[in-house]
Amino acid sequence: MTARRTELLEFAVLGLLHETPMHGYELRKRLNAALGAFRALSYGTLYPCLRALLEKGWITEATGPDAPGTGTAGSRRARIVYELTAEGKERFQELAKAAGPTAWEDDTFDVRFAFFARTEAEVRLRILEGRRSRLEERLANVRATAAKSRERLDAYTAELQRHGLDSTEREVRWLSELISAERNLPRRGTSARNTTTGTPPDSPQE
Repeated sequence: MTARRTELLEFAVLGLLHETPMHGYELRKRLNAALGAFRALSYGTLYPCLRALLEKGWITEATGPDAPGTGTAGSRRARIVYELTAEGKERFQELAKAAGPTAWEDDTFDVRFAFFARTEAEVRLRILEGRRSRLEERLANVRATAAKSRERLDAYTAELQRHGLDSTEREVRWLSELISAERNLPRRGTSARNTTTGTPPDSPQE
């Protein structure tokens, strides 16, 4: 696992534990289900990360209610619950303030966006604008390439290219809506929630 990927996983784990204490099974399930970057995350990757966070003092562990064991029928084992420490909360906020180019790359943006409710408004806006600029640059490159190769493409490759362009254009429009909403939000709070309904802006539709 690369250093960047390791830091992203640390950020995601700290962010989830910021919401509520969890055991390893629940953490992995949340990472797999809610954060696309970790859909193939294994325990062999998660538990070394948890051990590293424990050693750094960013999380603590405690024995929770018994859980069904994986050994003999009817056996039970203690469930280890992980909880964020004060130092862990500080580390999460430190990571959440990072708004460099890595924050809006394909493999990191979704994870950063998932924790926008705990991210400062200025940082949210910078990440959204960075993501939009990156996609607009990508669109320009793809359109230029498509114009040069259109006659050489078979029907299926051309359709795949068109689908990619449509998807990227939809995300650019979605980002533009989010940016507009962010700029209209009161600057007192840090939540990206809709000011009238209390819910985040709608996600792009396929």
